[in-house]
Amino acid sequence: MQKKTILQIDAVFVCEITKIFLKSTTLLGIFFQITQKFCIFVGNLTHLNNKKLNKSYKTMRFSISSTALNSKLNILSKVISPKNSISILECFLFEVQDGKLILTASDNSNMMKCTVDLNEHDVNGSFCVPNRIMLTAVKELADQPLVFDVNLDDCSIQMNYQNGSYKIYGQKADEYPRLKALEGEATTTTIPAEVLANNINRTIFATAQDELRMVMNGLYFDLTEDYMAIVASDGHKLVRNRIYSCKTEIPSSFILPKKPANLLRSVLGAGEYDVTISFNQTNAEIHFADGMLSCRLIEGRYPNYNSVIPKDNPNTLTLDRKALVSAIRRVMPFASESTQLIKLRLEFNSLEINAEDHDFATSARETIACEYGGMPMSIGFKGGALYEICNNISSDEIVIELADPGRAGLISPSQQPEGEDILMLIMPMLLND
Repeated sequence: MQKKTILQIDAVFVCEITKIFLKSTTLLGIFFQITQKFCIFVGNLTHLNNKKLNKSYKTMRFSISSTALNSKLNILSKVISPKNSISILECFLFEVQDGKLILTASDNSNMMKCTVDLNEHDVNGSFCVPNRIMLTAVKELADQPLVFDVNLDDCSIQMNYQNGSYKIYGQKADEYPRLKALEGEATTTTIPAEVLANNINRTIFATAQDELRMVMNGLYFDLTEDYMAIVASDGHKLVRNRIYSCKTEIPSSFILPKKPANLLRSVLGAGEYDVTISFNQTNAEIHFADGMLSCRLIEGRYPNYNSVIPKDNPNTLTLDRKALVSAIRRVMPFASESTQLIKLRLEFNSLEINAEDHDFATSARETIACEYGGMPMSIGFKGGALYEICNNISSDEIVIELADPGRAGLISPSQQPEGEDILMLIMPMLLND
């Protein structure tokens, strides 16, 4: 039996009530007053229901490849800090503009934007989605179209895929922080994307983690009239990359923090395009193929790195890089855990690598063939630092330049990349003998 609503009144019941009221003129008048008020009530209720049902919501629909979306979200997720003082920064910002989806993530110091082409869309609009829910929703999907139906009024989002759908709630885009333009005079330079990515990869390992000298915690970009130098040092090792295709008429410099540097190397591909870097005293904007990164710079004066690089190291050693890396890996477990000291003994066309731990009475020794015609000497280095330096050079052979056991050693590839000059420095350690 169908249930009756408040507006569906049994006809039999109405007839019986009417007979009672017709027996008295007074009761008949009361009946007509009640009926009139009831009709007014029903009319108002019907009007409200119709108004509610016919209410128009602002909606948008777009379709995107699940794989393309997942790829960009994984990159942007590295921007978001696990502890945010502003709750909206735990979200991705989605902006649909003329057939493209602009994705944004920020931690209040760094902001990254990536652009993805849409399969189709109806109107432009923007909204925010919690990053964890969004990443979980798309990471397990095979490559397929993902259709978003978004109610921009209450930020309800329905994502439809081949075999099902998700429904989540986001936040309004109005609350998300907006990108601020660089203030004052800004310096702009361009660099090939592949060159920048390679230089960041081979340099970032040498940055420090020093709370007292914050300038040592980032990559130093030094622009001169002849070249751009990308430098990093932790006081024990130093990397200097010169790029001769990038130069500026007015010398300038900035220190890029480690986090945006890592973000850049994860997003820069091997494509043949240029990256544009604009910076002032406090901030930088880096534009790449399908997005941009805005970040706060490390303020301060970077040490004069050229002054610590020896000018004349007459003893030159040339050897196979992979052979040296493998030998260090085998010898290192026998070195002291506290010092990681390994000793290099050089003689004519011979390199002997030694490691010893007096506390546990263990030692290791290995000999490698090389090209060496300098004076015989023994010099000590920190094994971990020497391994990192050799492992971050891509050439088959390396050249090690030495002066004496008390001065820094210089390591460089035997064949430099075209238009670049790579130099790495390692400080020696004191030998007991």
